[in-house]
Amino acid sequence: MEGYDEEEVKAAKALVASFISAGDEVEEKIQEAGEKGELTKIVLLVIYNRLELARHDNEKHVIQALDLLYRRIEAEILRREASPAMQYLDELLNLHDGTNHEDWLRRCRQSMLNTFPREDAFSFLAPQGLDLENHHGPIDIPIEDDILLRADFIREVDAFLAEIAASQTSSELSEGLDPQSVAILLSQQQRDNAIQQVRDLLKLAIELKW
Repeated sequence: MEGYDEEEVKAAKALVASFISAGDEVEEKIQEAGEKGELTKIVLLVIYNRLELARHDNEKHVIQALDLLYRRIEAEILRREASPAMQYLDELLNLHDGTNHEDWLRRCRQSMLNTFPREDAFSFLAPQGLDLENHHGPIDIPIEDDILLRADFIREVDAFLAEIAASQTSSELSEGLDPQSVAILLSQQQRDNAIQQVRDLLKLAIELKW
């Protein structure tokens, strides 16, 4: 791996080795590494190089494991690089337990009420707890870097859905449901379900009332 800092490569190799040996705790270790800022493109490159070696030796189980690890770490890196709106969308989607859709929507609505600032002028600009009737003089407007506006969330989620719609291509399954067709069908259904959840969240944000 020429052109990369030797110590960074060494640390990346050690991190990948820890993921491979983590077993059931690999997800926890990936998230922990993400929080520490240890997930980098060098880590992905190390996994990719190992994946190429496994492909050369035709080690099918190793190929599958490394491919899944690569995709998971890549997704974690992208998630952490995402905008606050996209991070919040991911957080809301993760609230879904796969069972009660209406209960999930209720919890998401409550989360939005707690996350988005109220949008009437005084509530938005004035500090919390300010007594407007008895206050005299200028109002110090609080500055919060991590504030997420409902309008920004709606705009980014709408653009995200538009991007997905533009990239989708129709794929026809063969009439005989062979294993590959079944896998494609299940993947399509999972993607469609996820997209519908995003649409539901967009609608919820648009119609949100305090």
